[in-house]
Amino acid sequence: MPSMIRAATDADIPAIAVIYADEVRERVNTYEYDVPDEAEMGRRMRAIVEGGFPYLVAELDGRVAGYAYAGSFRARLGYRFTVENSVYVATGAQGRGIGAALLAALIEACQARGYRQMIAVIGEPTNTASIRLHERYGFVHTGTMPGIAWKHGRWLDTVFMQRPLGPGASTAAGEDPGSGT
Repeated sequence: MPSMIRAATDADIPAIAVIYADEVRERVNTYEYDVPDEAEMGRRMRAIVEGGFPYLVAELDGRVAGYAYAGSFRARLGYRFTVENSVYVATGAQGRGIGAALLAALIEACQARGYRQMIAVIGEPTNTASIRLHERYGFVHTGTMPGIAWKHGRWLDTVFMQRPLGPGASTAAGEDPGSGT
């Protein structure tokens, strides 16, 4: 288990960049081809945080072992109560509860901000670790889009999963989300 889940800071960007670089190079889940540098990863993190969304890191033995964030699912106003999550765990740190701790904290942070739905966009149905993690936290499969991406010489499917946050769609929307702390 991680020793601490906390808000990410600029000091975490080098570790976050290393974790993400491994995902881009070795796996298909990001669908990204080129590894972004630290400056770009910092820009991305700041855009998430400045948008009022949570961006978290997990520490294990004093080092960043994973990170997670939520961001806008779509830019149109009608989607403002829905977030999309991302969870990344460092190579060699998987299977130690880091992803679970990050996802639980992320769900809590999004609920506190008034969001009503969380979407997981999972690259490839063979990413069973991510699918099982999301199922464990109440996500259900909402569909698979076959062959919508190309990476590492093959067509890739994308799995969509969803879970309600707080009252979900059972009550009318109120204040704009993201105003919580």
